[in-house]
Amino acid sequence: MCTVCGCGEGETRIDGKGIDGKAADAGHEHIGPDGKVYRHRHGEAHHHAHHHHDDTHEHVAPDGTVFRHSHNDHGHPDHGHDHHHHDHGHTHDHHRPDRPDAIDGGAALNQPRLVTIERDILAKNDGLAAVNRCRFAERGVFVLNLMSSPGSGKTTLLTRSLTDLKGRFPVAVIEGDQQTSFDADRIRATGTPAVQVNTGKGCHLDASMVAQAADKLAAGGQFTADGVLFVENVGNLVCPAGFDLGETHRVVVLSVTEGEDKPLKYPDMFVRADLLVVNKIDLLPHLTFDVERMIGYAQRLNPSLAVIQLSATTGQGLEEWYDWIADGLAEARASHAASAAI
Repeated sequence: MCTVCGCGEGETRIDGKGIDGKAADAGHEHIGPDGKVYRHRHGEAHHHAHHHHDDTHEHVAPDGTVFRHSHNDHGHPDHGHDHHHHDHGHTHDHHRPDRPDAIDGGAALNQPRLVTIERDILAKNDGLAAVNRCRFAERGVFVLNLMSSPGSGKTTLLTRSLTDLKGRFPVAVIEGDQQTSFDADRIRATGTPAVQVNTGKGCHLDASMVAQAADKLAAGGQFTADGVLFVENVGNLVCPAGFDLGETHRVVVLSVTEGEDKPLKYPDMFVRADLLVVNKIDLLPHLTFDVERMIGYAQRLNPSLAVIQLSATTGQGLEEWYDWIADGLAEARASHAASAAI
């Protein structure tokens, strides 16, 4: 499990295959009290040791019900003992000795350890992102990380953009979703090469996924240099903000149907973004959404945040969006040419 945001790992598929090119494993992992990772496939029994320092133990059932028992209720004295788990899929929560009434989510994962794991995960991701960024820059590729909540119209904006920009410069897409290839299929219908990344239980893309998807595009000769690579992240205003992909710019899409207080509710996304695209402005006559107030909230958090208002459905404001993309690509190409001349 990714301890940074709590999402699942090990289930990522790129165009239907695991990230190692094989079918994804249907197993899952547990972290034991000794810090070791115990992995098993679904349907298999697994065995690991727990050491308890008090006389109670709780099981959280899949429906959320908490079952408590003392160790002696099962014939266990107050010392280390083993649990055999079968195909029941429940989790363990252990009482903290210093707070008998509190549950800490597992004695092994105390706060210092969580902080260390989170730091390691983010540091590894940032290192891979730096490699991605250098790789894209060396090829004159302008990379946009598109982020939003579900239903913002992000995919509609992307497919409309790909259709309108066809022939102006090379384009490709890395499409992130937890499941299905619906969005990638819509993108491919425009004639644009696309790689689908299904994250399973994961709630965001990371730099490793993007690197492997970019490799797949390059291996197929679909996308190499001097173009725009759109990365459509998983629909989520929280977790994608914390993971650098090696993009050139971050774009957050917010529709006028979502609520003008979104920047204040999800500040990290807007603090880290380079551009705010306000979508579905054709619906404003039917809403009480205050665009200027929402933009004010966002720019209070991030004074340098650029804003483009548009409607992916009617086309209003799209030329400003396309000009912004073209300007960014020109800069990426110029930088690439300057580096090649040295």
